[in-house]
Amino acid sequence: MEELSPREARRIALAAQGFGRAHPPTAGRARLEAALHRLRVLQIDSVNVFERSHYLPLFARLGVYDRSRLDRLLFDPSGDRIEYWAHEAAFIPKADLGLFAFRMEAYRAKYAEELAASRALAAVLVAEIADRGPLAASEVEQEPSVRQGPWWGWSDTKRTLELLFRTGDLVSAGRRGFERRYGLPEQVLGGPIEPVPQQDAIRELVRRSAVAHGVAALPDLADYYRLRSDDTAAAARDLEDAGELIPVTVPGWTQAGGRPLRTWRHAEAAPPTRLKAAAVLSPFDPVVWQRDRALRMFGFHYRISIYTPAPQREHGYYVLPVLVDDRLVGRVDLKSDRQGGRLLVQTAFTEASASDGVAERLAPVLRNAATWQGLDAIEVVGVGDLAPALAAAL
Repeated sequence: MEELSPREARRIALAAQGFGRAHPPTAGRARLEAALHRLRVLQIDSVNVFERSHYLPLFARLGVYDRSRLDRLLFDPSGDRIEYWAHEAAFIPKADLGLFAFRMEAYRAKYAEELAASRALAAVLVAEIADRGPLAASEVEQEPSVRQGPWWGWSDTKRTLELLFRTGDLVSAGRRGFERRYGLPEQVLGGPIEPVPQQDAIRELVRRSAVAHGVAALPDLADYYRLRSDDTAAAARDLEDAGELIPVTVPGWTQAGGRPLRTWRHAEAAPPTRLKAAAVLSPFDPVVWQRDRALRMFGFHYRISIYTPAPQREHGYYVLPVLVDDRLVGRVDLKSDRQGGRLLVQTAFTEASASDGVAERLAPVLRNAATWQGLDAIEVVGVGDLAPALAAAL
């Protein structure tokens, strides 16, 4: 069986994710679309301390770009992207929505009692959207026809819209002020969702996961689209038989008891001889969103700290992993002080395994980040072993 070194595995994975390419002075529409196509999934999160999460993966891979261009690609209902529960809430190609029909049916079964209890409200909401076009929860809840139910309120309206969104009876019609708008499939897609049979859909999702990962163990293939392990294993066997997945081993990629993890390389993925990259990563970047994979691949133990009480935070509040070449070498807690025009580095730490020169590689990334955010200055205001060197490099 083919064996990959840990470094080869890292480089394959990062190249598959779009790292290692030179950044243009500013990335235009074609580059943004290519990056979206490569990722397939762009996770959404509302935290806006430095920048909202869905903007960060493209900044990490492309450098400075116009966020309004990405907004048009993601939020315009006439565009080719749509939201669904693909990994978590995420933007995916509209053409992929039918691949999740099996998940919509699973939600329909899971929430059958709630759907039955809210049938009357659901009918009112669907009728309102059919009559007026796509609406946000805050817009539809103001209508007397929606408020007339004796026990219906904001939480009922929002909850029912979300249930109908999960089951595919409603679909995302973009966002306004970061609030999701809901529409009927025919209003947004031009027709009903075209379901793909479950076995075919799972095989296709595992195929796309394998392409996005480059090299992946079974839990990795399953996690990209949050698939069941047994379904993923069956699809991986089919793809292996077809020659699309190549079984490999990677030293250190083991499970409980020391047994090797079942691991595959995508047939078209090969390790670059070198990979030059420098970036800060969103907590929800595919490189690190699966924490076990980040630990296995990079030796990087990572947990998001925004819900941790301040005295218990080890590295800060909104902590971003620092990628240099094929290693995760540090963490920085960034905040955009938009009123003061400053990018604040609230903490900066290196990993124990990091070599010298992290500050010098990170400083240009932060300068680009400040430019991208429209901020005039960068200030290292916090603690961490990297903070003094980073302040000097800036």
